[in-house]
Amino acid sequence: MSDQVQSKLLKRMSTIKHKILVLSGKGGVGKSTVSTQLAFSLALSRKDIRVGILDVDICGPSIPKMLGIDKNEVFTCTEGWVPVKVKLSGDDDDNRLCCMSIGFLLQSEDDAVVWRGPKKHSMIQQFLEDTYWGDLDALIIDTPPGTSDEHITLAEILKESKPDGAIIVTTPQGVSLADVRKEINFCNKLGIPVLGVVENMSGFACPCCNEITNIFSSGGGRKLAEQFNIDFLGQIPIDPQLASCEDEGKNFLQSFPESASAKELENITNKIKKRITLL
Repeated sequence: MSDQVQSKLLKRMSTIKHKILVLSGKGGVGKSTVSTQLAFSLALSRKDIRVGILDVDICGPSIPKMLGIDKNEVFTCTEGWVPVKVKLSGDDDDNRLCCMSIGFLLQSEDDAVVWRGPKKHSMIQQFLEDTYWGDLDALIIDTPPGTSDEHITLAEILKESKPDGAIIVTTPQGVSLADVRKEINFCNKLGIPVLGVVENMSGFACPCCNEITNIFSSGGGRKLAEQFNIDFLGQIPIDPQLASCEDEGKNFLQSFPESASAKELENITNKIKKRITLL
């Protein structure tokens, strides 16, 4: 990377107070769910907080649909790409949450992105270099599964701007935990601090009574955190209401604030805010 490009990236990142990666070595564990709900929760926690979410899952960009903005287009200004704003239900201020994703650049949501590593690298660099976020309190970066090109690119590009760290997402099952251990070791090798572990799909939350039933297993994420001496942030149960809201692009936290999942997401957000001193 040239000095000119590095200087531009550092200038762009300098207006963002906190940068958080959401990682997992396993696909299908709910990284995008955690990223989306964390972004919603942070934006709703205070009216003076501005949050951005960057979707760098080049081949499977699902964040726009989860946020209910998948029909929107990205516009440009003199400063670069303008991220798409997310309307928070019942709030006239639509500047508190915004998103950038390759999903906005595709002609059809069914288009397949068949790219080799160098082109993915260029796209991620362009997202970070050319997106005009303005002043943000936090940028949530949703990543694809694994420890491949996209992760190395992000680590290299963000190294100088010193990201706050990574949230590691897992499910309770042993197969998932084995892959997530690799992700934690990946972070350690590249010097990315781990903010903590979130155990997703931990039990089933009954939408009628909020009772949690461990239909698969539970506690694997906590044991993993203890093994690596990192923080355990919480357990999010499987919740049909959460899945339905994300399919419809609705704000789950405002639609079902008394649900067990919403309360657990709020607890996780509060722990992360303490870790990054966003109080």
